[in-house]
Amino acid sequence: MQYTKPLARLIEEFQKLPGIGPKSAQRMAFQILKMPSAEVQKFCEAIIDAKEKIKYCRTCFNMSSEDPCEICTDTRRDKHTICVVSETKDLIALERTREYKAKYHVLQGLISPLDGITPNDLRIKELLERIGKENPEEVILALNPSVEGEATSMYLSRLIKPLGIKVSRIA
Repeated sequence: MQYTKPLARLIEEFQKLPGIGPKSAQRMAFQILKMPSAEVQKFCEAIIDAKEKIKYCRTCFNMSSEDPCEICTDTRRDKHTICVVSETKDLIALERTREYKAKYHVLQGLISPLDGITPNDLRIKELLERIGKENPEEVILALNPSVEGEATSMYLSRLIKPLGIKVSRIA
């Protein structure tokens, strides 16, 4: 049996989200249809609000409604260390530990030649400019231990070490 066109479109849109297959998309679509109209309206407004108000911090490229972001403007943070992560979700994971109290730089991805992602597609140039301005003592590479993460870490290490800055990796 085929779905009515509006339901089929809703399922199709949910499937565009990462990790959402046909069955999950179908469950979410049916859940939306069960919700009261006021709740669906609030859900839609939250999506539109997030899309319109969230931007990238001009300093670290973290997602934020503020520019510069809350982390970059926090004067209590150690200015001598920059932790490099691939995505905002990685920054959030580190923040949840409440162990790291310095600055971040979000690359917005990892080098992946198979996916056509080169160093020019990432925020590497901005990282190097930032290092030149802020002159940190240490750059911590907190990148995924995947092939892409390792390639990006090696690439960054080769660029940063000649600047006389300590480069570390998290275990």
